[in-house]
Amino acid sequence: MYSIIVVPPPTPEDRQHRTRIRLAPGDRLTFGRAPGNDLTIPHDGVSRRAGELGAQGAFWILSNLSARQTYVVDNPEGAGEHIKVGPGRLDAPIPFEFSRIVLPAAGDLLTIEVWAPRHDYLRDGPGPDGDTTAPAFSVDRTKRYFAVLAALCEPRLRGDPHAPLPTVDQVVDRLRPAWPAASRTSVQWNIDYLAVKLRLKPGPETADTGPRLNGKKESLVSLALRFDLVREDDLVVLSGSGSASRAAR
Repeated sequence: MYSIIVVPPPTPEDRQHRTRIRLAPGDRLTFGRAPGNDLTIPHDGVSRRAGELGAQGAFWILSNLSARQTYVVDNPEGAGEHIKVGPGRLDAPIPFEFSRIVLPAAGDLLTIEVWAPRHDYLRDGPGPDGDTTAPAFSVDRTKRYFAVLAALCEPRLRGDPHAPLPTVDQVVDRLRPAWPAASRTSVQWNIDYLAVKLRLKPGPETADTGPRLNGKKESLVSLALRFDLVREDDLVVLSGSGSASRAAR
């Protein structure tokens, strides 16, 4: 039987033992400042009727009942992935297994944590006859360019979705255990190579090279995290125990 678990913002009384509320499919939970809500949040910056959660099998829905505040639902495991639920939005579906609702409240940011059931996935099996589908992005995790990409993504994969990206010098230092000869020139070459490989800019053989790509590192990290080209378990390539010390090509 599917259910979701809701963990309200902590109070001084239960900071050590957080309250947990379990909702079965079809159950709904209202929250807000007024005592009549299922979950009362005693903060002057929270609307009297702030919102409502609903359990829907393997996912859940959020209604924003406030008149002015936008709520943000973060996926703490998704390196910055989030959903915005605007004022008055009803029954917005939330697909994350672990979520954090962020309520702006008169200068404070209050959080409600929600655990949904683990998602089911199609198991690999024999597919239809014919040619194999070409990969959306051709990435070889044994190459140096992938280690560079992993180093760029690491701060945001470690839990801070808004972390500043490392500088080229910081990437060099991070790669030294696996790649002792790493240098600014080689790291920058791999960043340029990734920008071409992932089609963020045309290759040097193209006659019209187009405008210079501004924010190249940010564009690479955004693409990699959005499409799961780099996951947290890929960071092993930075430890020196992986095989990412081979040549970039």
